[in-house]
Parts: sequence; structure tokens; C-alpha cells
Amino acid sequence: MTRQTLSNTLARRLFLHRHELGTTPSGTGKGADLAGLIDRLGFVQVDSIRTVARAHDLILFSRRTNYRPPALKRLLEKDRALFEHWTHDASIIPAPLFPHWQHRFDRDSDRLKLGWKRWFRDGYEAQFDTILARIQNFGPVTCSDVGQGEARGKGGWWDWHPSKTALEWLWRTGVLSITGRDNFQKIYDLTERVIPAAHLTPKPDIAKHIDWACIAALDRLGFATATELSAFWASVPIAAARDWCSGALKSGRIIELDIEAADGTLRPSFALPDVIQSANNLPPAPRRIRILSPFDPALRDRARAERLFGFFYRIEVFVPQAKRQYGYYVFPVLEGEEIIGRIDTKAFRDEATLRVTGFWPEQGVAMGKGRLARLEDALEKLAQFAECDRVAFSSDWQRGR
Repeated sequence: MTRQTLSNTLARRLFLHRHELGTTPSGTGKGADLAGLIDRLGFVQVDSIRTVARAHDLILFSRRTNYRPPALKRLLEKDRALFEHWTHDASIIPAPLFPHWQHRFDRDSDRLKLGWKRWFRDGYEAQFDTILARIQNFGPVTCSDVGQGEARGKGGWWDWHPSKTALEWLWRTGVLSITGRDNFQKIYDLTERVIPAAHLTPKPDIAKHIDWACIAALDRLGFATATELSAFWASVPIAAARDWCSGALKSGRIIELDIEAADGTLRPSFALPDVIQSANNLPPAPRRIRILSPFDPALRDRARAERLFGFFYRIEVFVPQAKRQYGYYVFPVLEGEEIIGRIDTKAFRDEATLRVTGFWPEQGVAMGKGRLARLEDALEKLAQFAECDRVAFSSDWQRGR
């Protein structure tokens, strides 16, 4: 049979709706509304860089303009509706999914035994019992509270002192959990004192875990290859995802169709059987402009974003300044269902000013008065979120015109 094709327009629309970017931002941005948003996204990546706002906060603000960071802190640290662990990177995850992460704890325990012995200083394994006893008897700790007298390097993760490495090991393998953060520094406690008892249930068997991981990823992506399903949660091997796709295709749970890319090429993907009807029923995204985090879920898979939107993006944080094409931390700009450019902006909170040093529109994007007004309105809202009173533009901020 000839495969059906989902046009690029409908593929973008479906993808953005599944990522909560297809409608006008509404909702309280706190409590059950915020927890529901994170559940629909699957997770929110955590990042420490705060040139404007931290990644997790900007991701949520892009979808709920009423959102403010204390609402997330409450869900994490008081309500325990969320927990922090790894997907493809450090992420905030709905607490009901915790049983599935026990498979990751087992996998990491096996995988890290060899890797960490190569990467880190010796001595961290000897600290496991000491750290656990301290936390059991005296409560949560940060890495600053442990390892007194141990050599502390000035490098990155590879230069951790042994007790810091031990803390991270115990967290990565599920013995400890993050109970909160203090100035973004992790606070560790025993998992049974952090995760609600309702979610400390036995892990599902591996077949149920793989089925959940693949169907939950497909639901959030709208359409995907086996590789993309594997990568979404970074929870199942590619081979397992391929086997799942093969079985689900034979049973009729999913279909195979072609997804049209921005350049007109077609890419075979899997989707739920009603995907084309669902996409046709969606309204176009509003023409609202949103300034997205570089780690936004819609952009996390750079190759997928480039295929769908024709937008090539690479973060330049680790690129020497002289070799940067755009800037240290440049934000993609979404208008409706099109990524129209990228913007270099930074909050100077001591001056209560959001400074804009450059905006580069994508090829073929005309910055008329209406579009400029929408961009400036988005920047004003972003400034308020970043605790700034005004936006200041450099004289040459409109680049590439």
C-alpha cells in the first residue's frame, strides 16, 4: 500500500500543539495547571545558565505567561508532584513516572561502574556508607557539606572531590534524590524521604516499561522514527524501540507514513492511526511571537527541528568568542508555526534592563512594522519575567537586514 503523507504545514502544526506551543498561552502557571503542563511535555530540561532566565523557567514561561519560578519550586520541594533526574540530560519529571526510572537506576549502576572508574578520582566508593550514614542521621546535604579535607579541583565534573562523586553516584542510581536546590546547588536526601510513598512502587517489568516509553514518546512527538522514540526519554535502547515499532505496526497500534520536511523531502515515520485526522482538526497556531530557550523541548532534537522548520541551530556557549557566528547564548524566535530568527539578549538585573544586542532573521523573513511590534512586545514580556523594567536595544541590533 502507498504510505500516506503528512504535509510539512500539518507536521509543524501537530508537533507544536503536542509541545503546547500551538495555542495562545493561558492558565495560572502554577499548581495543577503547571503540573499538567509538565506532564503533557513529559519533562522539562534543567540548566544553570541564566543570561535571561534558566532553561526550565523559560520553557514554562513560553507556554504560560503567568508562570513564575516559585510555582515550580513549590511543586518540586513541597507538593512533591515532580522529581529531578536524567532523561537525555538533567530534567524535571512528573513524580508518577518514578517507577519507570528504576530501570534507569539499574542500568546506570552497571554502566557507570566502569566509566566512572576511568573518569573520576579514586576513593568515591569508600564514601558511600559514610555519606548515607550522615544523611540518615543528620538529614539532607549539599556537596559543600561533605568531603572536608578532600582535594577540591577547579575543573569541571571530571575534577570533583570523591564525596561529591559519591553523592552523584548515589543520586544517579536512585539511592538518593534531590530534595531541593539552594542557589541552584543540589540538596540530597534519602529517596524514601523525597519521593511520595505512592510512587515508591516496584518497577514495571521490562516489556511494560518499553511499551510505556515508546507509546508515551509517540504521543508527545506526534510522529517519530524508532531512533527518536528511543531518544525521547533516553530510557530504552534503539534496538528495543525498533522491535516495539515492528510489533506495534503488525498489530495495528501504529501506522507508517511519510513526513514532509521543510525542504520537501519525505521521511518515513511512525504515528498513531488517526494522526492525519488529528492534524487536520487542529487550528493554526496564533501569530504570537515567543522567545524560546535553546533547550526548549521543541528544539531539543536539533536535527528534527531543522527538518521540520528549516532552522539550523547550535548553541555557542563552548565556542570561543572569536569563532561565534551569533553569540554566547542566542534564543530562537518562534512566530506562529515558523521559526523566524534568533536573538541575542541578556538581563542586567542590577540595571533592571534587558539588553538586546542582535536579532538575525531567517532567510526570507521580512521584518515589517507589524512583526517588529510583535517582537518588541514579546521582549517587553520577557523583560518583566526576568525582573527588568525596560528593554534597551543596541544601535545595530537588527542584524542581517
